[in-house]
Amino acid sequence: MNIILPGDKDYESRPSVQRKSLRINLNENIYGTFVEIGAGQEVARHFYRVGAASGTIAKSMSAYDKSFSDSIYGKEEDSRYVSQNRLDKMLTHEMNLLEKRISRKKYPNKFFFVYANTVATIDFVKKFKGHGWMGIKFQTDPKDDYSEIKLHLRFHQNEAKLQQESLGIMGVNLIYGAFYKHNEPLKLMKYLYDHIDDQSIEIDTINFSGPLFKDVDNRLISLELVRLGMTDAVIFDETGTNVLPAQVLYKKNILTLRGSYRPITKVNEEMFKKSLEAFLEEKGVKKENTIVLLEITLSNLRSTGDIDDSDYLDRAKLLCSLGHMVMISNFSEYYKLVKYLTTYTKKQLGLTMGVTNLIEIFDEKYYESVKGGILEAFGNIFKNNMKIYLYPVLDKQEDTVIDSSNLKLEDNMKEFYKYFKVNDKIRDLEFNKDYLNIFSKDVLKQIKNNTPGWEDKLPEGVSDLIIKKKMFGYK
Repeated sequence: MNIILPGDKDYESRPSVQRKSLRINLNENIYGTFVEIGAGQEVARHFYRVGAASGTIAKSMSAYDKSFSDSIYGKEEDSRYVSQNRLDKMLTHEMNLLEKRISRKKYPNKFFFVYANTVATIDFVKKFKGHGWMGIKFQTDPKDDYSEIKLHLRFHQNEAKLQQESLGIMGVNLIYGAFYKHNEPLKLMKYLYDHIDDQSIEIDTINFSGPLFKDVDNRLISLELVRLGMTDAVIFDETGTNVLPAQVLYKKNILTLRGSYRPITKVNEEMFKKSLEAFLEEKGVKKENTIVLLEITLSNLRSTGDIDDSDYLDRAKLLCSLGHMVMISNFSEYYKLVKYLTTYTKKQLGLTMGVTNLIEIFDEKYYESVKGGILEAFGNIFKNNMKIYLYPVLDKQEDTVIDSSNLKLEDNMKEFYKYFKVNDKIRDLEFNKDYLNIFSKDVLKQIKNNTPGWEDKLPEGVSDLIIKKKMFGYK
C-alpha cells in the first residue's frame, strides 16, 4: 500500500485519534449510537476515554451472541453475520430507535448518527486473518435526510489485539471524516488510514450514498481505492455500485476480458459474446454460476500519462450502460490476475484475449522478477482448468488471419507453447472478419476529429451516448 508518503506535511498536520474523538464529543450537535459486533467496543472506547462522551453517545452496545443479535436485528438466512446485509440492518434498526427515543422537539439542533461494525478477527490457528464491515449513517443538518458511508476491510495483521486497535482507529477516522471531511470524499478515504500502519488493513469496497454525496460517482471511488494502494482490485456492477469481490466471485466460474475499452467497440462486444458461448460449453460451467468481468488495469488507464478521471468515467459509464460488471485492477501481468481470482474460487477460469496479448504472455522478459520465472508464472495462470479464448488479428501485409495455429513466437518458446495448445488450454474463437479492421485507438481519433463513420464500429446505442454526453472529446 502507499497511502501515506514519508514527509507528507498534510498527514503530519492531521489531528491525533484523541483530538478527533474529543472534537466530536465537544460538538454539542453530534449525537448518536455505537453498535459493534465481533471485536469489542474498539471504536466507542476512544470517545469514552477522552471525556465529554455523555453529550455524544446515546448508546453503545455489542450483541455477540447470535440468538441475542437475531432477536434485535433479525436472522440472517445465509447465516453470514459479517456481511453488508447485517451492517445495513444494524444501521437502519438503531437509527429508527434513535429517532423514536430522542425527541426532535427537545433537541432540535442535534445531528443524529449511527456507527456500526460487524467483524471477525483472526482465528486461533491464524489460518483466517479476518475481515469486517463498518459504516456510518449520519446527517450534518437536523432537517436533512441521512447519508451513508459503508466499507469492507480485510485484516493483514497476525494478532487479534493489533487488529482490534486498527479497527478502533479506523472507526474514529470514519466518524470524524463523515462530519468534517464529507465535502471531500477522496480525501476522506485517504484519511481513513491516519495513524494506522498502511500494511495492516486493506479496504476493498467502499460506497458513498445520500444527499451529502449526490455528486459522488462510486466508480471513481473504486478507482481511487486501487490508485491509492488500498487494494489491488475492485469491482462495480452495472449500476455503478461498488461490490465486494469475495461476494460476487466466491465459488463462481469466472471469465475475464482485459481491454482499454476506449471506447468499447464491436470487436470487444464480439469477443465477449463468443468467449462466453465457448466458456459455457466447458464441463460443469452453467450460466447461473458464471461471472464475466471486463477488466481495466491501472497500466491501461495510464497508457497516455496520468490517469484522466473523466476519460475513465466515460469508459465505465459505457460498460455499465451495456450491463457489464467491471473490474479495475493493479495486475499488469495476467498471472497475478489469475492468482487473485483463485483466492475466491476453485472452479473454471477463462481469459479472453487477442493474439498480441498471447504472444506477450510467452515473452520471458515479463517474468524476470518471478523467482521461478515463466514456469512459475504459467503454473499460476493455468490453475483451475484455466483456458485462454483467443481472438485473431489480421496481418494486413499478408492479408492473413493470425490465430493460435500460425502465430509466431521465439524459438525457445515454441515447444512450451505447443504443450498448452495440444492440451486444449488455448481455444480459437469464432469471428467476423469485417471487425478485424476495427481498433479502439482509431475510433478514438475519429471521435475527437469528428470524422464520419465511427458510429458504425461501436455496439448499438454506444455512439448515441457518446454524442449525448460528449465523451472522449466529442464536439
